[in-house]
Amino acid sequence: MTTSMPEHRKDRRRRRFRRGVFMLPSLLTTGTLFAGYYSIVASLQGEYRSAAIAIGAAFIIDGLDGRIARLTNSQTDFGKAYDSLADVIAFGAAPAVLMLSWGLWNLGRVGWLASFFFLVCVALRLGRFGVEGDRPFFVGLPSPAAASLVGAGAFYWPARVESLLMVRVLLACLLLVSLLMVSRLRYRSFKYFDLRRRRPHIVIVLLASVIVLIVLDPENVLLLTATTYALSGPVDKALSRIARRRASRTQHRSASHSSEPGA
Repeated sequence: MTTSMPEHRKDRRRRRFRRGVFMLPSLLTTGTLFAGYYSIVASLQGEYRSAAIAIGAAFIIDGLDGRIARLTNSQTDFGKAYDSLADVIAFGAAPAVLMLSWGLWNLGRVGWLASFFFLVCVALRLGRFGVEGDRPFFVGLPSPAAASLVGAGAFYWPARVESLLMVRVLLACLLLVSLLMVSRLRYRSFKYFDLRRRRPHIVIVLLASVIVLIVLDPENVLLLTATTYALSGPVDKALSRIARRRASRTQHRSASHSSEPGA
């Protein structure tokens, strides 16, 4: 005669099982956290190129983390929370410290307050993303893209910025990027780009061309790519407004023409 397991024991086993974590996504998230921390250490030591490379590594690892979690169906609430905390360090604190040490230190209080403002906007952006959930597009500039733009600038010019004019330009750019993160502008998302689907051969040619350009001139290509993506949100918004205005004018003209006598 067999007896079934009591319900409280079943619940206890389920809870014990849920306490575990999926190793691969968690290790990748830890790699993102380590890259962000290493970037902070490098910035404090004046090694701005190494700090920028670490932010780029965090960007790549963070992308692999989410994609692998979706492909292996290992997404958990713990993984999402851990990933957000790691992103605050890698894409918030690390680029903020890099920008402060690299270009804003000469501004004194204004400089470190501006870098803190960037960190706050990253935290707000990640918090809003956690509440709104996944979408086919990003609302506001993604924090990894904003951090990559800061890293690309330091990678392009790894020496400390001393010119007061350039420092002010960096300050304006940092504030603009911070506001883009908390804006309602839409940015294209590539997280659901299916690598298993068949694509035209031209796609492979374009990807290979991008890789070749990055290898030949990584400083200019990476900075241009990061800047183009950051500006794509405002540009798309402006183009959509222009298209709507033209469509409304066309409809108004057609309606007025149809209402004329003898039309």
